[in-house]
Amino acid sequence: MNRQYSFIIPVYNRPDETQELLESLSKMVTGVPFEVVIVEDGSTVSSEEISKAYSTTLQISYYYKENSGPGDSRNFGMEKAKGNYFIILDSDCLIPPHYLDTVDAYLSKHYVDCYGGADAAHPGFSNLQKAINYVMTSFLTTGGIRGSERSVQQFEPRSFNMGISRQAFEQTGGFGKIHPGEDPDLSQRIRKQGFKTTFLPNAYVYHKRRISWKKFYIQVKKFGLVRPILNTWHPKAAKVTFWLPSLFIAFVIASLISALFLDWKFLIPLAGYVLLLFFDAAIKNKSVRIGLLAVIALFVQFFGYGISFLRSSFYIRLLKRDPQKQFPNLFFK
Repeated sequence: MNRQYSFIIPVYNRPDETQELLESLSKMVTGVPFEVVIVEDGSTVSSEEISKAYSTTLQISYYYKENSGPGDSRNFGMEKAKGNYFIILDSDCLIPPHYLDTVDAYLSKHYVDCYGGADAAHPGFSNLQKAINYVMTSFLTTGGIRGSERSVQQFEPRSFNMGISRQAFEQTGGFGKIHPGEDPDLSQRIRKQGFKTTFLPNAYVYHKRRISWKKFYIQVKKFGLVRPILNTWHPKAAKVTFWLPSLFIAFVIASLISALFLDWKFLIPLAGYVLLLFFDAAIKNKSVRIGLLAVIALFVQFFGYGISFLRSSFYIRLLKRDPQKQFPNLFFK
């Protein structure tokens, strides 16, 4: 099949990020033709002029629409795109020069209608960004479910770095109204329609993620709220690993209480895990400071996600509440 690629990028008040992303796309070393579709999702700070500035180096289209969320904006972009294979990116990503050649070479040999790639930390990222990237991708924290391991099975591509064929998009209707969580939801619906999804090795992007502790906490808190909803919609996709942050919270509390009232040695397993993560993060990032920040990020991630996961499980799984009525802030109208 002759693939024609369209990069679909929703943006919301992010002209600086848009410029950096477009600059990285303009520097891709590839002979594979592609277009770029920018969808302005009701922004008050426009990326239109920046998009126009790259019209001489990129085949680029710019569209403005009223705010309706990233999922609907991606659908809008795919409807407007000329290609038959869409690559979905977040605006806070940078693309390595080899990206499209890597994707095209893989799909030429092992075609799938939906793929996902990993996210990596760019050398120019801040220490906080690198620490957050570590805990969001490390096997020690996520078990590889976000695509940092090639052995991932039944992979759910994430929309910061996701490919989908036009056929799969048209047959599923694209992204839903939930956010976050619209990407694993679509991945599951794609597979239910008989299409295959996969993790595509080496097709990574540099993902900046949240740049403050507060923003990171809000993000993982929402992830925790969303997952029980997705498990209700797609029961076969539920994994024991989704419970790990909540179990970690119980482990921390039990360790502290046992150490306080029984014996301090009950802290040894917890301390061992934290030290393992610290050294792993420090060695991989060649920075003791990043190792320390990764430990903080671990507790922010697990407590933010874990408590919200339990809360959502109580209302959605146990009390059978309607997700949109219980958590209206997770859904775009």
